[in-house]
Order: sequence, then C-alpha cells, then structure tokens
Amino acid sequence: MKMHRTASRSRQRGLSFPGLVFLAVLALMALAIVVRSVPIFLEYASAKKAIQKAKDGISVADARETFDRAAAIGDVHSIKGSDLEVSKQGDKIAVSFKYSREIHLFGPAYLTYRFEAQTE
Repeated sequence: MKMHRTASRSRQRGLSFPGLVFLAVLALMALAIVVRSVPIFLEYASAKKAIQKAKDGISVADARETFDRAAAIGDVHSIKGSDLEVSKQGDKIAVSFKYSREIHLFGPAYLTYRFEAQTE
C-alpha cells in the first residue's frame, strides 16, 4: 500500500517585484538626502573649529578676523565673522553662532538643519 502525502501549501515568503521597486525608491531617496547632508555637517564641524581659534583673539574685532581666516581655510560659506556673537567675559572672549541650512527635497518640501555652537 502506497501512501500519498498531500503537501500542504506553505506560504511563500519574500518580496514581490512592486515591493522591491518601492524599497529601492525609498533607499535611493534616503541616499540622496545623506549625500546632500554630509557637506553641510562637514561645514558645521569646520565652523566649530574656527570659533575655537577665534576665541584666542585679543579683541572682538580680532576674533572676527581670526574666524574669517579659519573659515576660508575650512571652506565655511554659511556664516561670516560679522554673523558671530562675540562677547568679552572677564579676560576671555566667548564666541557663538546660530545658522540654518536647507536642502530642497521636492515641490514645497525642504529639510532644514539648524546649527548652533559656542566656545566655553
């Protein structure tokens, strides 16, 4: 006597082609945002280094000039020495800044980064 097994249909797993296309589009959109964001964060890091150098200035005007020189070397274009908030606290100079950068996504949609830093 031969027994016939009836194979129960197990549910298939995996992605369908439309699902794969949808995930690929999402991954490309995320990659495009990352690629456009990296230079903005590198510029912010350069601006933070520049204010650290600017705090060693003797006067407020000297701090702004030092920042402008360091910003030119670090390729900082979003902020200038005249945009800095420079104050003298005792014998030390405190330097800070605030600025924002936008990335156009599509249509009326923008991704906005707001940056601020200060010396201690």
